[in-house]
Amino acid sequence: IEAAKAAGADAIKLQTYTPDTMTIDCRNPYFQIGKGSAWEGRHLYDLYDEAYTPWEWQPKLKEIADKINIDLFSTPFDLTAVDFLQKMEVPAHKIASFEIVDLPLIHRIAATGKPIILSTGMATLAEIEEAVGVIRATGNDQLALLKCTSAYPAPPEEMNLLTIPHLSRAFGVPVGLSDHTLGTAVPLAGVALGACIVE
Repeated sequence: IEAAKAAGADAIKLQTYTPDTMTIDCRNPYFQIGKGSAWEGRHLYDLYDEAYTPWEWQPKLKEIADKINIDLFSTPFDLTAVDFLQKMEVPAHKIASFEIVDLPLIHRIAATGKPIILSTGMATLAEIEEAVGVIRATGNDQLALLKCTSAYPAPPEEMNLLTIPHLSRAFGVPVGLSDHTLGTAVPLAGVALGACIVE
């Protein structure tokens, strides 16, 4: 958090989930990462268990962020996480592209009235439209979209950055970039095309 602040970041974004709220502890091939990934052969449950930020750390991390005047918020992956983050009084919520079709989750997040950053990497235009409609139906108009290519890492030639101005025109909201490429060229190009948030 301190290094991000020193580097000029405006905010810290966590993810709020547990392995059990993301998947089941199953060892069959459907729950194993396939070929061509850095995590090839690993089981989903084990990866989530290894990567999640313990919930008891998160209020402490927010206190640190508050002390040095940098916003800290998170991506909730289920309804219990939304309630937990509300108690932490986060200033905004992020919705992961994997959750863009979880309309009850999106509704609960939007009903908090807090600003929302919605990632679109896994979505069709129709799915984005449906999610935006759910948010707007709650009366929450504090929305930004993120153009994202959901590959880890994402090849620069697959980023399709012209989606940034297209999303802005289509939905009338600020649009940013959730970048999974290596290096800095893609975020710089994204900003040149109108990205107002870079993750």
